[in-house]
Amino acid sequence: MLNQKQLLVKIAEKYYLENKTQSQISKELGIHRTTISRLLKQSREEGIVEIKINYDTAGNYNIEKKLESAVGLHKAIVVSTSADMTRTQKNILLAQALGKYLETLLHDNMSIGFSWGETLSAVVNHMPTLNLSNIVCVPMIGGPSGKLTSDYHVNTITYQAAKKLKGRALLIDSPAIPETKLLAKELLKNDFNKELINLWGNLDVIITGIGSILLNQNKAWQDFYGEAIIEMIKKEDVVGDVVSRFYNIEGDHIESELDERIIGITLAKLRKCAYRIGVAESSEKVSAIIGALRGRYINVLVTSDETAKEILDRL
Repeated sequence: MLNQKQLLVKIAEKYYLENKTQSQISKELGIHRTTISRLLKQSREEGIVEIKINYDTAGNYNIEKKLESAVGLHKAIVVSTSADMTRTQKNILLAQALGKYLETLLHDNMSIGFSWGETLSAVVNHMPTLNLSNIVCVPMIGGPSGKLTSDYHVNTITYQAAKKLKGRALLIDSPAIPETKLLAKELLKNDFNKELINLWGNLDVIITGIGSILLNQNKAWQDFYGEAIIEMIKKEDVVGDVVSRFYNIEGDHIESELDERIIGITLAKLRKCAYRIGVAESSEKVSAIIGALRGRYINVLVTSDETAKEILDRL
């Protein structure tokens, strides 16, 4: 006659090791099926059976959950990369991963805001083709002060996104940073820009790159801002920017006269958006990403595994 512990072990062996059903075990041992279910639960509670989930087999699931917990993210999407990959190759992987997430996130009657840059160009190239209704895609900032590759321009990105989503695109005909505050004020009075400003306060999803001051020699930065603005930024305690709103490592917005000249979404309006998706990777962007997370400028992060590990180490 088996004692209670021996019975628990025997049932556990048949169920977990021999892959027998509860009905089969019930017939073999002459015990009611509901009792078998109760004893299996008891065997787990008493530590006779220990269930281990091997998260490593699920790719970067464990890293994603650690990131979400560490900084209060709504969602982290971490892709595996290798050191020998080019930036273009890594951007494509980030964009493909974001594309899969957008398939589940986007639905009819959404307003979606976009920033500019090389990473965002990859994002729209790999966005899912969806047949949605009443989608509006809008730029969240004006055009470059200097020269910029047309593929990276916010209008190009916004227009391509709208085509993929069968939506409508509004394009902006203003520089991101006009030369004077007075000019910026006049441009914001434009009826078309007023429509954009209204939409900036009611976006459902934003998708943005994250700029890093460590990459101020990057050609895209040079082409977008011009030398004078970059030199001004370098004098401040800046680690990064989201849509040309600059911040320090703690995520505090660094105010300057640039804020009164920028034709673009404000941080207050940006934070109102439910899904604030930041797409960025590389060691040079770790501080900028941490600042963006702490400042709550993003609540969904798409990054590489090596960048995610550096962020967790720093935090």
